Amino acid sequence: MSDVTRLLRDWSAGRAEARDELVGLVYAPLRAIAERHLHKERNGHTLQPTALVNELYLRLVDQRSVEWNDRAHFFAVAAQVMRRILVDHARRRNSEKRGGGVVPLTIGAALDVAASENFDVVVLDAALENLAAIYPQQARLVELRFYGGLTIDETASALGISSATVSREWTMARAWLRREMNPR
Repeated sequence: MSDVTRLLRDWSAGRAEARDELVGLVYAPLRAIAERHLHKERNGHTLQPTALVNELYLRLVDQRSVEWNDRAHFFAVAAQVMRRILVDHARRRNSEKRGGGVVPLTIGAALDVAASENFDVVVLDAALENLAAIYPQQARLVELRFYGGLTIDETASALGISSATVSREWTMARAWLRREMNPR
């Protein structure tokens, strides 16, 4: 059992010091994920990686009823929460500037974690909602891979499916999102 898994289980059992020790272990990977996401955002983005991780931490600390299974489960939940934070932030900004400066999202930029292009997370969120209505597992998979930064194997573990299935569904989800976000 990894240190992260042990600490997650101790935290679920009510040991507050386990939560504090856990933060030390997961902070750097979460910050790296946040940096990748914010690097692809528009120039002058007001949310910084440290602020994103801190907001994530505040929201996760409020999770009292979660029974953490393992590292993959933790990062899966973190991916969901990070997605919500980024989408909420973008919606607040867009509501202030109705459409001003929004860069159209291409699926290549959205799903290639190494891409440095700017994109609109609200457009991606809407496309993921549409995908979830038809293919919920693929939408969850995209969320884990894109927002959570999980590997194919970690995603497979979090979803309880094989790595081969994750690879196939990842390919299909990207193609579906490409078509959804770039209608011709």
